[in-house]
Amino acid sequence: MNQTFDRKAALRAYKERKPRPGIYAVRHIASGRAWAGAARDLDTTRNGLWHTLEDRRHLDKALQAEWDRHGAAAFEYVILEVLTGDPAPFVLKETLKERQAAWARRLAEDPPPAI
Repeated sequence: MNQTFDRKAALRAYKERKPRPGIYAVRHIASGRAWAGAARDLDTTRNGLWHTLEDRRHLDKALQAEWDRHGAAAFEYVILEVLTGDPAPFVLKETLKERQAAWARRLAEDPPPAI
């Protein structure tokens, strides 16, 4: 295990990778309550999302209030759906919007069991 790390190669591979667009949820582990979101790149969204919540700047006030009450350790990032294909940017934007709305409805209709 005495391999050297090639930083330039790792950076090049990161830049060349194809983003995975889709729908994710931020789920409160104890209650099961979840908030749906859409991302053009599911693999990089979690860090920015957690940073926004830590800075108390998230636009969803209910999620922000729960985060403030329970802290980061009480939540998890869950990928709900990965979109396939290579749609045009406008089509991707609209598809993400529609799929997020569908997942938000689905999560609201299926409330978690009471604790």
